[in-house]
Amino acid sequence: MIELYRDPVYDGATDPRVVIDARGRWWMFYTQRRAGLEDAGAGVSWIHGSRIGVATSSDGVGWVYDGTLEPVASELVLEPGPPPATVDRTHWAPEVVWDGARWRMYLTEIDGIPDRWPGFVREIVEYRSDDLRRWTRVGPLRLSSDRVIDAAAARTPDGLWRLWYKDEAADSVTMVASSADLQRWSLDGVAIGGRPHEGPTVFELGGLWWMIVDEWRGMGVYRSDDGIRWVRQGDDDAVILADAPGGGHGSHGAHVRHGEDLWFYFFGTAETGPVHAGTGEMRRSAVYRLRLDVEAGELVVRGSEVPR
Repeated sequence: MIELYRDPVYDGATDPRVVIDARGRWWMFYTQRRAGLEDAGAGVSWIHGSRIGVATSSDGVGWVYDGTLEPVASELVLEPGPPPATVDRTHWAPEVVWDGARWRMYLTEIDGIPDRWPGFVREIVEYRSDDLRRWTRVGPLRLSSDRVIDAAAARTPDGLWRLWYKDEAADSVTMVASSADLQRWSLDGVAIGGRPHEGPTVFELGGLWWMIVDEWRGMGVYRSDDGIRWVRQGDDDAVILADAPGGGHGSHGAHVRHGEDLWFYFFGTAETGPVHAGTGEMRRSAVYRLRLDVEAGELVVRGSEVPR
């Protein structure tokens, strides 16, 4: 694996979501962590205060930074250049899907710039767009708690849309809601329990449905016949991407289908770059990709196959 993309502003590209528009243009939406700032604030302030960065590509390999999604009235608008130096709200982990008529984004939003993890409301907010550049705010979804993040959405074989997400108030497992019209959502309970995790992504491949979740030590894989009932691939300790460049593991990613290939974009520790002077942390991150396939009923990693 080699680095595909690094955020040119703060060098903290995380949680990538890649989609391809009708003209064949690849779009990457990602959490723009403020990793390169030496004085972003106390504690985990540098992980908060983030905007959604946007990069585009003609082939999914060579990426160009286009700017950030900035709040303008009741919209998010793609603005070129870096985000404002001062922000009052945190944006995380965008999920972007095509509903057959328009694009929808399910975005994690947090008031302020928290310097610690507990005690702050986290919501998943819906936006809609016709062009991926200008997004109209619809509003927060009413889900299982006020500590929900990391949405993933897909239409399952029964014809219903489903939204999977991490609920920090439910021991950080994956919950699921369903909807026939993307307007009214039914809370369906726990989709994946057990070990705490985050960042689900869900897709069909090889006649099966798959969910990949981030377990902070690699990725747990689950399979399903119907996108509703899930069985873990391997035992409770089995993960993919336990080893990644930069000395870490693969973290929070999402899939995109291109022809017969299904690519998984994810982030990991950057291969190079200075550590934070105050903490000694390697906060900088990079986006990578791998191709996924199904072999003998199991999800397997085929390789990056990136031309150079």
